[in-house]
Amino acid sequence: MMPEPASPRPDVRLITVSASYGAGGSVVAPALAGRLGLPFLQRVTTSESHLAQPGPCDEQLTEEETKATPVHRLLAHFTQAMPAGPTQSPPSTHHQDEHLRGHGEAGIRHLLAGGGGVILGRAAAVVLGKDRGFHVRLDGPAGRRAAQGAAVEGISRDQARQRLRAADKARTAYVRRLYRCDPADASLYHLVIDSTAIPLDTVTELILTAAGAHEASVTEQGETHSARW
Repeated sequence: MMPEPASPRPDVRLITVSASYGAGGSVVAPALAGRLGLPFLQRVTTSESHLAQPGPCDEQLTEEETKATPVHRLLAHFTQAMPAGPTQSPPSTHHQDEHLRGHGEAGIRHLLAGGGGVILGRAAAVVLGKDRGFHVRLDGPAGRRAAQGAAVEGISRDQARQRLRAADKARTAYVRRLYRCDPADASLYHLVIDSTAIPLDTVTELILTAAGAHEASVTEQGETHSARW
């Protein structure tokens, strides 16, 4: 049975979800899109014109996600050298960095042109900034994330731990390399949840409630500002 549409709330049009492996981003993000009746944009893929239908996607680092990093040696370079702060990229990699940023951001621009949606990954909170959209980070202790990742993907905990190490390392490197920041930095988000501590259905409801409250607050502030003028 399809979930019921979300109850009337302020018009939430743009939510981004950043999630470490096993935090349930692959479940929560498409569920949000389905509840709100919005398009869903998955983690970066090789085909940027495609918007996914709401439904579970992948927790693990997928082959498509890896291919979206032109030549696999560049991904290896990311994981070997993750700058902790602003640095100047060597000229030999500058063009590759620009290509990667453009590739990942193309889907975001396409979504915005259509009026909004729910975005999983892609450093979308960094790309959009705090003034556009409602940004969420899902995380939790590595052990509990491995257990939840195993349950979501139907694999053993040993397999989940391996996938956790690979996915966390690559996705963190992607954001640090291209945007010079840490995707776990709480200041990037409006809401940070330990999504291993509560059921994912509840996580979805919390985000819907918080996003609606945020949108109402922004709307009220805008109306107050207009009234003063």
